[in-house]
Amino acid sequence: MTQENSANAKVIPIHPVAQDDDTMVSLYAASKKIYPRSVEGVFAYWRWMTVAITQLVFYGLPWLEWGTRQAVLFDLEARRFYIFGLVLYPQDFIYLTGLLVIAALSLFLFTAVAGRLWCGYACPQTVYSEIFLWIERKIEGDRSARMRLDESNFSLQKLTKKTYKHSLWLLLSLWTGLTFVGYFTPIHELVATAVDWRFGPWQLFWVFFYSFATYGNAGFMREQVCKYMCPYARFQSAMFDHDTLIVTYDAARGEPRGPRSKKTDLLAANLGACVDCSLCVQVCPTGIDIRNGLQYECIGCGACADVCDTVMNKLGYAKGLVRYSTQNAIHNKWTLNQTLKRVVRPRVLIYTSILLGLVVALGTSLVMRTPFKVDVVRDRATLARITENGSIENIYRLQIMNAAELEKTYQLSVQGLQGIDIVTDHEITVAAAQARWVVLRVDIPYGSSEPGSHKIDFQIKDVSGHDVVHEKSVFLVPR
Repeated sequence: MTQENSANAKVIPIHPVAQDDDTMVSLYAASKKIYPRSVEGVFAYWRWMTVAITQLVFYGLPWLEWGTRQAVLFDLEARRFYIFGLVLYPQDFIYLTGLLVIAALSLFLFTAVAGRLWCGYACPQTVYSEIFLWIERKIEGDRSARMRLDESNFSLQKLTKKTYKHSLWLLLSLWTGLTFVGYFTPIHELVATAVDWRFGPWQLFWVFFYSFATYGNAGFMREQVCKYMCPYARFQSAMFDHDTLIVTYDAARGEPRGPRSKKTDLLAANLGACVDCSLCVQVCPTGIDIRNGLQYECIGCGACADVCDTVMNKLGYAKGLVRYSTQNAIHNKWTLNQTLKRVVRPRVLIYTSILLGLVVALGTSLVMRTPFKVDVVRDRATLARITENGSIENIYRLQIMNAAELEKTYQLSVQGLQGIDIVTDHEITVAAAQARWVVLRVDIPYGSSEPGSHKIDFQIKDVSGHDVVHEKSVFLVPR
């Protein structure tokens, strides 16, 4: 650089910024407790109806009787699963797979149509959080009263209310854990065991584990489970599009927001319909502001829509400032009919077709299912032997599983080789919903078949019906 350019260069002074040594910058924000405000409305009504139905099914189903047994029982020890008149074995695992696929596709379909309906209305985390919060409101009061109680100093009144609340939470959690285990152990025996405190180790573990999970998740973690632990919140965006019904805020109608009286002229005051009361934030179980747009924390419960409609009624404004709608409908100002027409779109039709096909296939398979199963196992200790009468004999172990609620008699036969026959009993009786192992001795005349392995076919027929099961095996002829 020349001396002339150096003399004309602009000098920018650099001054160090004073550092405050007492200031600490945290990389993580501390979680703030959310105090949801109580709300009434259409969506709150349907949410509580869902809570009532799901809990009636969950707590009541184990107590239903079907004949001489529990109607719904997953007996892992006996490896039998009773669902009313249906008896399933581990070999029927394909039905569980089909049920899980149907559940997944249903979730995809409901999400594509109306967002997180499962999360807002039927998810166990939401359901039990609502129940625990209802208990909390009854004891400690609504939002402001609970906040004052938590901020107040220790007192006898505070101790009494907290003890009462947590006692009810623990009792409900223990009953929930006991009911859960009652699906795998006969509920009557389990309750008697609980009264006498004669729990087995696994019963004790699962009762307290499920109780602890219910108490912790619904009592303390609540929205944190939805925001940080649930994977569904993370990949739901892949199932959303601009025609998905979600809880939305109509910014074009609501802005600019601000307080006003009932007599305020909105045009003259340059105000929108939103009064900026923040009630939509106070009733939100996850603590978000729906006016900031769709957020992954939103569970689609509609509480903000209910409370906003209440405010609009008081001011004499039209409802629906916060409502279930689509992004396209809000942007294009569509009517309800126009919005609903776009909901039925190709991806929804594809999901529906696949789902209906699977449901029909699974239902048809269950209706046409043979009410008994057979397993044939060769006796590997004795592959083949020549008997005293000169015939060639193979030994098999046959398992017959009776999936009916009645005692059944089965007729056994075998074919595939010339002169092949069953030497042992040709009829086997199996008790209701039981399995029985039998040993079969099968022989052929000596010299009737070439040495080697030959395919044979066992036929097991239900004497009282027309159901027949075929099981293939091999017959060994020694050299």
